[in-house]
Amino acid sequence: MVAIDYQDRRPIYEQIVSHYEMLILKGVLQPDEKIPSVRQMAQELSINPNTIQKAFTVLEKEGYIYTVKGRGNFVSGDFSALAKQKQKLWKEKMRGCLREGKEIGIGREDSIRLVDEIYGGEQRCLN
Repeated sequence: MVAIDYQDRRPIYEQIVSHYEMLILKGVLQPDEKIPSVRQMAQELSINPNTIQKAFTVLEKEGYIYTVKGRGNFVSGDFSALAKQKQKLWKEKMRGCLREGKEIGIGREDSIRLVDEIYGGEQRCLN
């Protein structure tokens, strides 16, 4: 379910965290669903178990998963709060990107075209 991109500049544990966040927020993983063990994921991905444990620690700290001692890790059930938090962070990043674009001369029309391109919308005719 998780794929590691060795060309990605982010550490492997961050990639794992990001994959699981998206799987949980999209509803692919359901509340209280058991996720693979640290040992199982380490074997499947051929990476150090400490890397998986670090990713799971981050996910647990952020509220995406919870641990039941002796049973494993499970998906948290509070999706609405997690989704709102993730959306808030995304909006902050987007504002920063748009401000930076404006500073380097990217116009409003170009920004709108990019948004339309990503969301698959029709090109707007702005003059």
